[in-house]
Parts: sequence; structure tokens; C-alpha cells
Amino acid sequence: DALRTGARKLAGDLGERMLKLADNTVTGVMVGIVGTAAAQALVAMIGFLIADVPAAVLLGFATFFLSMIPIGPPLIWGGAAAWLYNQGETGWAIFLVLYGLFVISSIDNFLKPILMARGAGISILLIALGVIGGVLVFGFIGIFLGPVLLALGHMLFGRWIDEKQGEERSA
Repeated sequence: DALRTGARKLAGDLGERMLKLADNTVTGVMVGIVGTAAAQALVAMIGFLIADVPAAVLLGFATFFLSMIPIGPPLIWGGAAAWLYNQGETGWAIFLVLYGLFVISSIDNFLKPILMARGAGISILLIALGVIGGVLVFGFIGIFLGPVLLALGHMLFGRWIDEKQGEERSA
């Protein structure tokens, strides 16, 4: 409430809209990260069950938690594939490596931007650029800060363009 009141006092309706956009963007990023982790965990668990890897459910949970960092899932399915190879199950090890590369890890590339953009209400391209740029500039916190700054900048730029066009029509 205090933030909403402060935003309204500082910038009127624009401040409130910017606060709402920031909230939606952070929520979208969180939904994207957690939703993608859940999808990767489910798909990984199915692969582990198919390959008859012991503790497949536990490995699925581990995949969920490690999916929130970029290199996480390959540590789990790669380790499971190595275990299968050591057990003499070369065919299942190859299956799990291919399944991990083309199914488990590819979910991150497709699902995360879609979930993030849907939650934020802005384009997938802006979210992707915001996440990449944010991580490069700010580190881990840039996952959230980058898309928020880009979304707010986009909103302000659009408002500025609309005001300029309105001034030109009036003149």
C-alpha cells in the first residue's frame, strides 16, 4: 500500500501503472523459472523411469531444484547416464543422454520465455533480452532486474512517443 501510494504521489496514474508492470514482470519471471523447473523435473522423472534408473522420483526432485540454475539439469541426467553406463547399460545411457539433450534441456529454451512473457504481459523478445542483459550486467539478481527495467523503459518510451504524436497533431 505504501509503495502504491508513493508511486501515485510521485507520478500519478503513470506511477501506479509502472508499479503494476514491475509487479507483473517479477511475477512472470518467477512463474517462468518455477514453471520451467517443474516441467523439466516431470519430463526428467519420466525419462529416469523409462531407463529404469533407481530413485527416479528423488532425481526428479533434484532436477526441479537444480533447474533454477542454468547448468543444473545436465548434472542430474548426466550423472544418471554415467551410472547406467557403469552398470553396463550402454543403450540406456545413450538414450538418457539424447533424452536429456533434446527433451529435458530444450524445455528451458521454449517454455521459460513463454511463461515469463505471459505473466509479465510484454513480448517474449523483451523478456529474453531483459533476462540476458540483466544477468550480464547485474549477475543473478539481473534475472529479475533486467526484464523489469526493460519493461519500464518500454512503457515510458511508448508513452513519450504517444505524447510527441499528440503534440504534433495539436500544432
